[in-house]
Amino acid sequence: MAADKRGNKTVKDLLLSLAVLAVVVAVIYLFVPHDSKASPVKSLKVDYTASLEQARRYAPYPVAAPEGLGKEWTPTSDTFDATDPHKVTWHLGFVSTDKEYVGVEQSNAAAAAFIAEVTLDGKRQGADTVSAGGVRWEQWKSKRYTALVHQEKGYTTVVLGTGPLAQITSVADLVQERGGRK
Repeated sequence: MAADKRGNKTVKDLLLSLAVLAVVVAVIYLFVPHDSKASPVKSLKVDYTASLEQARRYAPYPVAAPEGLGKEWTPTSDTFDATDPHKVTWHLGFVSTDKEYVGVEQSNAAAAAFIAEVTLDGKRQGADTVSAGGVRWEQWKSKRYTALVHQEKGYTTVVLGTGPLAQITSVADLVQERGGRK
């Protein structure tokens, strides 16, 4: 039987429609990011000054950001989330010219959960500490990140990255905490 013009389609028509749909789905799958643990290295440059100013005005802790970071670092991401007063978070991310990532993360959330979240389940490296910016930082490591963690009463600061410890320490050395409502 031949298909008519108004609805009695053939199996061939159905298969052609499914093939077209499969091509569209394949293209979407290939070109739309779908890995939440994908590399944070991005080429997008952001201006984080407004977010930093807002965070320093409204966060319940002094907000950290590196000052004097060289031109080899490009700011690529920033977020300030104060929707939950018990989990106010600040994030600032940079990518170096050699494609290494460094991020500054802060929160007044429970320290253990926050550290696990931002380091992607990092583990403390014994009793090792590093001095940077006049602060003692604990060393943490995960499959993806090397991290420096500093806990104060009521909040935690993490400087983490994909590069070597020396690079992350040099960024932590430039971190200055300012503002915040106490």
